[in-house]
Parts: sequence; structure tokens; C-alpha cells
Amino acid sequence: MPTVIRFLLCLTVTLSVPVQAPAFADENVPAAVRLGLPDFTVLVERYGPAVVNISTKQSALYGPQDFGEEEGLGEDSPLYDFFRRFFGEEGPLPEDGENGRSLGSGFILSPDGYVLTNSHVIEAADEIIVRTSDRREFVAKVVGADERSDMALLKVDGTDLPAVEIGTAADLQVGEWVLAIGSPFGFEHSATAGIVSAKGRSLPTEDYVPFIQTDVAINPGNSGGPLFNLDGKVVGVNSQIYSRTGGFMGLSFAIPIDVAMDVVDQLKEKGRVSRGWLGVLIQDVTRDLAEPFGLSHPRGALVAQVRPDRPAAAAGLRDGDIVLAFNGKEVSTSSNLPPMVGAAKVGTEAMLTVLRNGETLELPVLLSELPEEEAFAVAPGQVEQAAADRLGLVVEDLTAEERERLGLSDRGVIVESVESGPAQQGGIRAGDIIVSFDNEPVPDTKRFRQLLDAVQPGESVAVLVQRGDGRMFYPIRIPAE
Repeated sequence: MPTVIRFLLCLTVTLSVPVQAPAFADENVPAAVRLGLPDFTVLVERYGPAVVNISTKQSALYGPQDFGEEEGLGEDSPLYDFFRRFFGEEGPLPEDGENGRSLGSGFILSPDGYVLTNSHVIEAADEIIVRTSDRREFVAKVVGADERSDMALLKVDGTDLPAVEIGTAADLQVGEWVLAIGSPFGFEHSATAGIVSAKGRSLPTEDYVPFIQTDVAINPGNSGGPLFNLDGKVVGVNSQIYSRTGGFMGLSFAIPIDVAMDVVDQLKEKGRVSRGWLGVLIQDVTRDLAEPFGLSHPRGALVAQVRPDRPAAAAGLRDGDIVLAFNGKEVSTSSNLPPMVGAAKVGTEAMLTVLRNGETLELPVLLSELPEEEAFAVAPGQVEQAAADRLGLVVEDLTAEERERLGLSDRGVIVESVESGPAQQGGIRAGDIIVSFDNEPVPDTKRFRQLLDAVQPGESVAVLVQRGDGRMFYPIRIPAE
């Protein structure tokens, strides 16, 4: 039989098979489900009552003019609206006209009245009002607040209150549908949906929270509200947005519920939050820095400074070490490390996997508690003019008095000036203190020139620089001759 006939017979048989109606064609099934889309109606109906509106009474109101002025960020700065808090603009005044404003959202954790929200929602509040979906109002007491995670735990007098179910952010997948319920611009109990865009995001203002990024429409007033998965369980707390206008632009950030509930437990137990601490200053390993540290590609957290008499120093960690893992968990970027260390219990031993001079080491470290504030005072010294080297640098030795002020007992040369050349292109500035060069300590200008002369043309080196109250590695490629 010719091939074409066999094809026609097969086609005829195929077309003769009756077409069955899809199982979801039942009119009783929601339209969204029939179209293959997620249906949030049951979720909103069941858990919406556990979402509350939070307003406060304050002696003073804060507006957008407060944002960034102290940091020198005016409205013309591209960073002015970057990761600003949700409430840079005044919300609507309460209906009775009293001095206060509707700040944000929250959700009830338990029927006995524990409520979770963001700490910036209740900041500077004289009185906190929690309003439920059935229009009941409660005056809330603050159990505790944690500024670093931006979480606050409230308590209202109530019984049999509707409560959410707590899930976990660990199982979230990028692309998964999620739902937010809150009070954007004071419009209470508004529901918006989207997907998880990314996990483990690090924001400039938060070191200890691995944020969930979503494209859920979040606006001023959503802050502190819950982020649900399709099972109806809370997986995050909406906290920040990326915006150049103060409104939604497609980038929203939520605190993982696992982080939030750890804060809740500590606030209930002792009224404060403690976090693990290493006592190091770290930076990302860039492509330019990977080569001088012997890495085939950028990864890990580069230790720019080990603070003296801190856990990392006691464990033997050194400037120039690259932390590749913490307690067996990979550290792919420097932003991964602070949340891992912060989540570890104070007083426990952790294991650091470190790359040092091309060799992998395992260093046990006993974690201490992260202090409330940490700062050093650094006073730049004065130097005399000297000749520029092949990097375009003019460096001078530090005096004994300068070393004492800078906390540099045995190393460091100061950059007097920077001419056009590799050092300037690498980011080094006048007034910087060069602490090490190509992973070798720099005690004086003589040793600095020896180290510089030893580098072959075309090679890339890492220069450790102290600037202000911190240190950072800068990659510099020695020019080919």
C-alpha cells in the first residue's frame, strides 16, 4: 500500500475518535480554574479575616522629605526612591481627624491576639490601633521589635480571633504563585497576586534577611501584611519595594516567614533578638578579583578585615581568606554569609570552609552575639610628596602617631596622590591606606615597592585598602611593558 494511503487511513482513524470534554468544564468550577489559572477566592475568604489594618497616633508625622536628607540623598539622586520604606508619604488621617495616620498591615498569628507586622510601621507610635475586617478595633501593646529584621510583635486583648497558618519559605520555588493581602493606600483588605521572582535577595539596607523577591503589586499600606502560597500558608511578610515614584514598579520584597518566626520566638521569650557574629568585614569576589585569588570564577565571601579580639580572629581567619561555605552550606556571594551567621545560635560552634592561598581549610569558630553598634574611628595622616610608581601612586610611610590613631601597629602606607593609571582605574583614592599587596602585608613603602616590582607585567593583583572605618580589596592589573 502506498505510503500516502497509509497516512490517510491513520488520519481518518484518529479523527474518528470522539473528543471528550475536559473534566473541568463543569460550570460549578471557578472560571480561573477552567482556564488553568490559580483561584485565590477560597484563600481570601478563609484567611482574609486574619489580616488587619494598623494605624497609629503620633506626636509628629513624617513625610518623604525625611528620606535620605541626612545621608545626602536629595530627590534628584537615583537612589532617593531605591528600596525606600513603604510609607514615605503620609497615609490618610483617621476618620475622626485625630493626629495620626494609617500606616500599614499586619496579621494575627494566634487566636489569643498576637499580631505580626513590620517594625517601621509602628516606629515612634504613641498608640497603636489594630482594626480587623469586621471593623473591630483593639489597642495593641508592643511585645518587642527588631529593627535589623524590620519585624515587630504586637499583642491585643482578644479570644477566638481568626489566625493565619504558618508555612515555610524554604520550599518556595521561583515562578510559584503567591498572594498578598493588605491595606495599600488605606484601602483595607485588598488582595494582589503574582509569582516569586527570586529568593535570597540582599538589600543595601538589610544584611541579615535573605529577602523573597516577587512581582506582587505592593504599595504603601501593604507593609507588614502576609504573603501566602496557594496552600493558604504564610510564607513571607511584605516589607519593601523598589520604586522611583513611591508606588509599585514590579519589584516587591518580603521577609521569609522562617526568619520572622525566629524573631517572634525570641521576642516572646526575652523581648529582644540575638544573632550570631563573626566580627569580619567582607566583600564580594568580582571577576577581576577572582584571578589574583586563584578562582576560576567569582564565588564566596572575601574577608577584607578581621576585627581583633573577635570570634573570627580567635578562629584564625585572616584578611584575604575567602569563605566558601558556612556549616556546609555554600556561600556563593558575600550577601549569603550574614543571614547564615545571624541565624546561628550565639555560643555555638560553626564550621567555616575557607580558601587560603589556593588551599581549602576547615576552621571551627565559636560564635558570639552581634553587638548593637560597631564602629571604629579612623583619622587620616599627613604625608610628604614622593615620586609616583608605575601604578600612578604616590605613597608614604605612616608616623607612629598616625599608626596609633589608625589602629595599624605593624603595617600600612598612605596614598598621597593618585595619577592617571591602573590604580586610579582600580578605584584607589588619595588618603587610602594600603594594608596588603598581592596578599602580602605592607609594613612600609620599601616593602611596597619590592612587592610591586615582583609582579609580572599583565598580571592582576588584589590590593587591600583601608578607607574610613572599613577595608576593601581592589583589583589592579599591572600594565604590560
